[in-house]
Amino acid sequence: MAKILPRALLLENVHADADAALQAFGPIEVKRLSGSPDRALLDEEIASASVLGIRSRTQVDAPLLAHAGALQAVGCFCIGTNQVDLEAAAAKGIPVFNAPFANTRSVAELTMASIVMLMRRIPEKMFAIHQGGWLKTADGSNEVRKKKLGIVGYGNIGAQLSVLASAFGMHVHYFDIEPKLAHGNARAMDSLDRLIAECDVVTLHVPATSRTANMMTRERIFSMKPGSYLINQARGNLVDIDALSDALKSGHLAGAAVDVFPVEPKSKDEAFESPLQDCPNVILTPHIGGSTAEAQQAIGLDAATKLAKYLFEGATSFAVNFPHVEPGPIESGRVRLVVPHENRPGFLRRLNDLAERAGANVAAQMLRTEGDLGYAVTDLEGNLPNGFIEDVRTLDGTIRARLITA
Repeated sequence: MAKILPRALLLENVHADADAALQAFGPIEVKRLSGSPDRALLDEEIASASVLGIRSRTQVDAPLLAHAGALQAVGCFCIGTNQVDLEAAAAKGIPVFNAPFANTRSVAELTMASIVMLMRRIPEKMFAIHQGGWLKTADGSNEVRKKKLGIVGYGNIGAQLSVLASAFGMHVHYFDIEPKLAHGNARAMDSLDRLIAECDVVTLHVPATSRTANMMTRERIFSMKPGSYLINQARGNLVDIDALSDALKSGHLAGAAVDVFPVEPKSKDEAFESPLQDCPNVILTPHIGGSTAEAQQAIGLDAATKLAKYLFEGATSFAVNFPHVEPGPIESGRVRLVVPHENRPGFLRRLNDLAERAGANVAAQMLRTEGDLGYAVTDLEGNLPNGFIEDVRTLDGTIRARLITA
């Protein structure tokens, strides 16, 4: 009888290189659907999928996960994971992976380009020349050299931007809620409010959390340095868009660049609407910060490799909702038992007692816990009796269990 291969369902035009990366540790059947399918089709397709690969449009909520009886893991082929109900996935023993570093350079380059374009007043001049105008003037146009750049969020993208901006001769300042090592001559600021009051350009590079939601309020926007610029190429819920529009139209801000929005079209056929469309001194882009060939290829390889390592080794080192375990390759003659379980006293003892009764020797074992979830990886030697995995699945505290062979 032919062995049934695990099945990967890839949506939203995940980069083609993901296919080979998924199969680097073992054979996988790969099925692709272009775009984000409607809910009925997604419910049908996910029922038999071992892993699901998505980008930003597909919403993976608890009701969808209820249809996913065979699903072992979810891969977000992007930075963010807010399109996935992480708690619901963890409760079902499903780790979620992403690619948080793969598009760092692409986003940083777009931000740096936006700074140059805004300070040269390119948006107004471009719109004018398309309409037959000729704004050949230096009024309001400046070099970026010696200007103060304020980076909010000094993570991977913020730090990469810091290097680029320093090379342009900008004075880089940054604010982060955690201590971060400065790159080059960048300087940490002790508060967000001080940063936005002093800098000529403020750019946001923070995740979407309850703490960052609407962080650029109307009050903060109007407390920015007069004639300064605001850039948001991070998350759509960070900025009060109406207040930003008012600040631009009143002349308080000289310009802005926005790549992410509170409400974005779900497809190219849906119209985009924003009060910023009426502002000539704004660069608007359709959520393309990481949309370069290089970034998409890197994301495809990164996320797919993590999914494959989980399927064939049980590795969860880079999961965003799971305890981190890196067990390495399975040695010859062993079988690996992976068990997400409830984090309650006595589970490991019960699991090992069950293995002993089955006549198996525990050759290696790793256990990590995080909150209410535990994850046990056990390498066993010996011939396991029929029904062993079913006994593990019915063990008190088990969420799910599977065996991986070398």
